Amino acid sequence: MTPTAEPAQGNHRATYREVLAEPRFRLLFSTRAVAITADALRITTFSVLVFSSTGSALLSAVAFGIGFIPQLFGSLLLGSLADRLPPRALITGGYALTCATALLLALVRMPVAASLGVVALVSLATPVFHGASSRLVAQSLEGDAYVLGRSLNNIAGAGAQLFGLALGGAAVAALGPRGALAVSAVLYFGCALAVRIRLPRLLPGEFGGTLGSGGDDGGADGGAVRASFHGAGLLLRGRTVRRLMLAQWLPVALVAGAEGLIVAYAGEHRFAPGWYAVLMGCLPVGMLVGDLLVGRLLRPRARERLVVPLVALAGLPLIGFAAEPGVGVSSCLLLLSGLGYAYGLGLQRPFLDALPQDGQGQAFGLLGSGSMTLQGIGPVCLGAVAAGMGTGGAIALAGGAVMLTAGWILTWQPPASTT
Repeated sequence: MTPTAEPAQGNHRATYREVLAEPRFRLLFSTRAVAITADALRITTFSVLVFSSTGSALLSAVAFGIGFIPQLFGSLLLGSLADRLPPRALITGGYALTCATALLLALVRMPVAASLGVVALVSLATPVFHGASSRLVAQSLEGDAYVLGRSLNNIAGAGAQLFGLALGGAAVAALGPRGALAVSAVLYFGCALAVRIRLPRLLPGEFGGTLGSGGDDGGADGGAVRASFHGAGLLLRGRTVRRLMLAQWLPVALVAGAEGLIVAYAGEHRFAPGWYAVLMGCLPVGMLVGDLLVGRLLRPRARERLVVPLVALAGLPLIGFAAEPGVGVSSCLLLLSGLGYAYGLGLQRPFLDALPQDGQGQAFGLLGSGSMTLQGIGPVCLGAVAAGMGTGGAIALAGGAVMLTAGWILTWQPPASTT
């Protein structure tokens, strides 16, 4: 792996042009943006399909989140494969598998329980594909270019998610839920084909081995599951890695929990129909702007110094919901909270530097799966709180918890050097 924090370039500010000039990253970036569009289309359309079949709001909500929670278990059971198998085959297989899943849901009329089971089962493998892709990105970009690469992924992800939601609505209106699922399958197939054709086939020595294996034959005595548990244990026992993972998980999960109450908040306050969609769009818009400004204008050390203030910015505006604000103020508060999501850019380089080279794929898979699982749990927990204290109070409580997280990070985050 290329070093990511050489002294000579410790505070060098890369540019988006430099990042996009790297062909391997450009391929992974573009296919991931298309895949996120397909994800948003598939997830929302599947929820619509389940609701139209059952009339149950609960089952519709389960269909929306069923692909999130199992990912952590998948990372613990299979995460080592991200470091043990050729990345081109893994990434291509991941897109092909999600393509097949969307096509199956579109063409086969299964019982709801069976369709939920299929989506949950496939999601177990998601951390492996994402871990392999993230590892390739880390190996392809040096120093600040890696951080800007993550920034570009965040920006594209927010934009692709919004586009996927809009495309899903249009596709459902024009083709029905099953036709819309078929559209997402076509998008996944295009991603799989692009990676298979354009990504070179890397030899085993070019992408490393399994964490704690002592070589490429690691894990052979116990298989992938034992190697995955062993690697995850090594990662989480390391205090630095564990802290940096929690710092990236907790604020996002808490804000996601607050986001899950927006529809109910709008309903409780009798906002005009459609305004809930505007409110839900404020967070990703803020995320996009924040990542663009922090990633493009600030030097690496400045980003690292601003981690705690930006975490606080993600939480503080949510406390304002305790006053039960109207549409205009609520929109501004959510937009400001979204800006704070850029705190994650200041943690990317320290996190990468803390990882062992032979376990990066599993670490990235664990990071992503843990985040997705907590984002699935957050709305459920805050929904239970809202039943007792109202949605405004529950959103404010989430903001207060984010502020406490900022204080916790302040107790251990080392000050960034100004040199």
